Amino acid sequence: MRQNQTAKLYFGKAVFFDYLDYAFVGLIDEEVVARAFGVPFALNVDGRAELPDGGWDQVIRWAHEDKLIGRKPNTMSALEITLAPRARGIGNALAMLGALKTCARNVGFDELFAPVRPNQKQRDPRLPMDEYIKLQRADGSPVDSWLRTHIAVGGRILKIAPYSITIAGTIAEWSSWTGIAFERSGMVEIDGALVPMLVSIEHNYGIYAVSAHFAAR
Repeated sequence: MRQNQTAKLYFGKAVFFDYLDYAFVGLIDEEVVARAFGVPFALNVDGRAELPDGGWDQVIRWAHEDKLIGRKPNTMSALEITLAPRARGIGNALAMLGALKTCARNVGFDELFAPVRPNQKQRDPRLPMDEYIKLQRADGSPVDSWLRTHIAVGGRILKIAPYSITIAGTIAEWSSWTGIAFERSGMVEIDGALVPMLVSIEHNYGIYAVSAHFAAR
C-alpha cells in the first residue's frame, strides 16, 4: 500500500504526526508485534451523505481535506491492523481492533468504520467481491477469517467500496514492485493480491484497484 499515492497523505513524514492519537502498537516481551492505524473524518456533511465508494483512499483524502479547511471530524475509520507471525491466532487482532474502537469512543465518536480487505480473497482473485463476501462456512459464518473477526465483535457490513485502494504505475515500476516481467496487456494475477491488476503494455501503465466492504462497529 505504500506505493499508493493517497497513503502519503496519512503515512507521509509531513503529516503522520498529526494522527498519532489514532495509531497504536502491541507488544509482547517489549517487542512490537502489532500495529493499528485509524483516521478521523467528517461524515454526513456537504458532499458526504454516505460512506465513499473510494473506501480506504477516500477516507484518507476526506481527513486531509478536513484538516486543511479546519472542519471538525465526527467519526473514524480503521485503516490498517497488522500482526507479526508470532502474534497471530491468539486474539491480538481483536485486541487491536478494540483499541481503535476505544479510541473512537474516547474522542466522542459513536461508530468505528472499516474498509475491510478480506485477506483470504487472494485464494480466488477473479471471484467478484460481492460474491466472495456471501460465501459461508457450515455454521453460517463468513469463510474469510478477517471478516469473521469483524462480525464476531458486532460488526455489520454496510456496503462494498468498489475501488477502495487504487495503485497506478508504469510497467517498469510495477516490475520493480512485483518482480514480474510484464509482456502482455490484460488482467494479470499477482501473488498475494486480492484481484487481478490491469496492464497496458501499449500505454505503459498498470493499475491495481481492489474493492473492500465497509463494516461498522
